[in-house]
Amino acid sequence: MASPDINTEDFMAAVDFLSVQDNVDPERIGIIGICGWGGMALNAATLDTRIKATVASTMYDMTRVNANGYFDSEDSEEARYEKRKALCAQRISDYKSGTYALGGGVVDPLPEDAPFFVKDYYDYYKTPRGYHPRSLNSNGGWNVTGCQSFLNMPILQYSQEIRNAVLIVHGEKAHSCYFSRDAFAKLTGDNKELMIIPGAVHTDLYDRMDVIPFDKMTSFFQTYLR
Repeated sequence: MASPDINTEDFMAAVDFLSVQDNVDPERIGIIGICGWGGMALNAATLDTRIKATVASTMYDMTRVNANGYFDSEDSEEARYEKRKALCAQRISDYKSGTYALGGGVVDPLPEDAPFFVKDYYDYYKTPRGYHPRSLNSNGGWNVTGCQSFLNMPILQYSQEIRNAVLIVHGEKAHSCYFSRDAFAKLTGDNKELMIIPGAVHTDLYDRMDVIPFDKMTSFFQTYLR
């Protein structure tokens, strides 16, 4: 099960742990979040003033995509009501069966007319690049009801109040790039930066060592974790 609260708390609990280690300077803690965890990293940075620098890479706003659909194409009360109704029916079915129905991972075989983002995910999760026998996306997928709590709330509600440094990185050709552009537009302060990688797609920032801007991330953390 996914949860905006629990997934944000994961970052904050890590900061708790790091802050009391003898070999850690608690004033120099930064975090990195990738994909859905990019949005959660920004959410944690909004709540946790101990996080001095945050990198969100190829980020998703999971509450937005679950509540509104991709590109906000399902942003209506009626569409959300139908989702809620279907998810509640699925909960009853799961309880009766004693198992959780899975939503299905990345489609396989890949249809010729698959949307671009499906092809992008297939190229990662269904190939040696990212396939793993225990990967949900590579196999049966997440529980159908796993993201239900995202439907009822936005994360990043007060992200404009983040005072510490933020670097948002995204691929120019990524289907998800609008999440980063919109999240950055809400941020304030001269210690915030949006870096768009020319020609890169969403999954390039998962594993492409020649695309991920390690030098930029390093200089960002060295600047703001001094």
